[in-house]
Amino acid sequence: MTRQTQLSSTTSICILRLSAIGDVTHVIPVVLSLQAQIPDVKITWIIGKIEAKLIGDLPGVEFIVFDKKAGRVGYTELRKKLKGRKFDALLHMQVALRANLAAACIPAKLKVGYDKARSKDLHSLFINRRIAPVPHQHVRDCLASFLEPLGLNAAPPKWTIPLSESDHEFAWAHLAPDRKNLVISPCASHTLRNWPAERYAQFADYAIENHGMNVILVGSPAAFEAEYCQAIENGMKHRAHNICGQDTLKQLTALMSHADLVVAPDTGPAHIASAVGTDVLGLFAASNPHRSGPYNSLEWCVNRYPEALQKYTGKSVDEARWGAKAEFEGAMELVFVADVTAMLDKWVARHSA
Repeated sequence: MTRQTQLSSTTSICILRLSAIGDVTHVIPVVLSLQAQIPDVKITWIIGKIEAKLIGDLPGVEFIVFDKKAGRVGYTELRKKLKGRKFDALLHMQVALRANLAAACIPAKLKVGYDKARSKDLHSLFINRRIAPVPHQHVRDCLASFLEPLGLNAAPPKWTIPLSESDHEFAWAHLAPDRKNLVISPCASHTLRNWPAERYAQFADYAIENHGMNVILVGSPAAFEAEYCQAIENGMKHRAHNICGQDTLKQLTALMSHADLVVAPDTGPAHIASAVGTDVLGLFAASNPHRSGPYNSLEWCVNRYPEALQKYTGKSVDEARWGAKAEFEGAMELVFVADVTAMLDKWVARHSA
């Protein structure tokens, strides 16, 4: 099922990747590579509502928003939108059951999906081609390989996220022109990936006291994230610029594109920052940065995942399934403030030379 298929210059490709923000960001190189390798390709991307707010204006792509929470109505609407259409290929990039059911609504001659080791939730029933099995692969490289069964080259790590002038203006309004800007995006969608707020506060004070940095706290409008950022601010001796809930995904992207460094756990904004070329100091214990860390900043990740995996599962990284999580209460506390300040010092030394 890994055999290659040659495509014509008028190929129509449907991409199915609904969520999440980080994984959707990793699909951007696939789009750009498709457009480079097949100049007249017609691309349709079926995507989630939140994710569409970030990249739903990529040039040359038709976006169809699928509401995952709509139940049967969502699948009915998807069928209506695709009625009478036929794609040359579907890139089925998500293995969750809802995505598999959505794939059944997409008429395509070829349906490319994951290799057997990475398939679940009956994924194999909805595809007729597989990507090659590659052990210990980063998610970005995995998604890039979806082009290979089509007879194309894997997508290189190249990104673009369209931004408006007003997005950039928002960013500059919150950035300090006379010192390095440090953006802290503290909250992941899975709370067990979050570093303690009091440790963020200590780290932020260190960045201000030792490196004179302007610290900006960001997050979504969700009550939990607002409370988290407020807890960090309240725990600090110095002042942070807390704009949690005040920005859109586009404005956040612009802010990160102009910032000097972003600090975050395993969360979507870390991947956005990496995509726009900003270094990310990643905080990892609950998940493996070599699989899901900020792709261009793996050297700047504090990695306590091996210790967490051993402590909570009794397995080493080599013994555990690739992609196994260590999302346990207390796992992120294995990342100490001293680990993060030491990495910051290293980053500053590199960028001050």
